[in-house]
Amino acid sequence: MLISSNPDQIADILRQGGVVAYPTEAVWGLGCDPFNEQAVHKILSLKSRPVEKGLILITGDAQQLTPWQACLPIDAYERLISKTDSPTSWVVPDTTITPAWVRGEHQSVAIRLSQHVPVIELCNAYDGAIVSTSANPAGLEPAKSKEEVLAYFQDRCDAIFDQSIGDAAKPSQVLDILTGKQFRA
Repeated sequence: MLISSNPDQIADILRQGGVVAYPTEAVWGLGCDPFNEQAVHKILSLKSRPVEKGLILITGDAQQLTPWQACLPIDAYERLISKTDSPTSWVVPDTTITPAWVRGEHQSVAIRLSQHVPVIELCNAYDGAIVSTSANPAGLEPAKSKEEVLAYFQDRCDAIFDQSIGDAAKPSQVLDILTGKQFRA
């Protein structure tokens, strides 16, 4: 397993189909290339998470959200690419862009534009959105340190992006981008 603070090295692991642990705004996340079915299924296996639940995508650059512009009215797209006071993942209608193994049983995908510098650096080095799900087996608390990630997954991740989590008190809220309905506070 590679442990590195270099976003380019971690992005290379993503491009090779690897699963990486990385710090988000409040907890550690597991990520991979959302278009690599084998990598997504590895994350689901690590977490004991059913594919039907779906996964969140994260990016640090509004330009990387352009593919979803066609799925949304202008005002909703502006919400998707705007900065928020607290981490917010938006549920966006989508049946053609994001693969079913990421969307799960949904006709939508949750997407977050992060303001957390390590996420921005990683997604920019990767040049796209990546999967973002908390780094923990189902039923356990999300990891808040590199040591907790290692305790949960030992060497079953391909890399750890050795940076710090943000100062958010809790993981992102999840809201429907069209209706504002709250799925997670």
